[in-house]
Amino acid sequence: MKGSSKSTIFLGVICWIAVAPGTALATQGHGGIEGVYAHQIAHLFFLFSMGSLIYWLRARKLVREPGWRLIQYSALFFILWNLDTLTVHALDDQFKIIQVQSLDPWHIQITDAFDNNRIKVLYYLAKLDHLLCVPALLFLFGGLKRLLQDNSPAASGGSRA
Repeated sequence: MKGSSKSTIFLGVICWIAVAPGTALATQGHGGIEGVYAHQIAHLFFLFSMGSLIYWLRARKLVREPGWRLIQYSALFFILWNLDTLTVHALDDQFKIIQVQSLDPWHIQITDAFDNNRIKVLYYLAKLDHLLCVPALLFLFGGLKRLLQDNSPAASGGSRA
């Protein structure tokens, strides 16, 4: 096969995937309450790790450098994200306070054990966890990129052997 026919086939497959998607399977069930507990413990460990990272960066005064400062912001957003996801998991998986029913592809119904709109609003807003996770990843990427640029041979004036 020639190079152009391979790229045409590749492009065709990509277009087919885009116009005829199947089930995304983007969520994971936890398989019983013990799975939820293990998942919650993992969130707590990650939260504690990010807090430790911030403490370590500040104690060594590394946050004076732009790359490490961005990584500190990333850790802060990861802490907020973990708090958010701990809340969501507690409400729907752990304590079964919230029940979500899919009415159709575009509508859901959120009910709660106490018939309290504030809990439903809290749950709905907390489910928007990507608003915390995406900035955390962007800050992490920016910080790592900046550290790489600052430590490249061109930045230090040396050459690689």
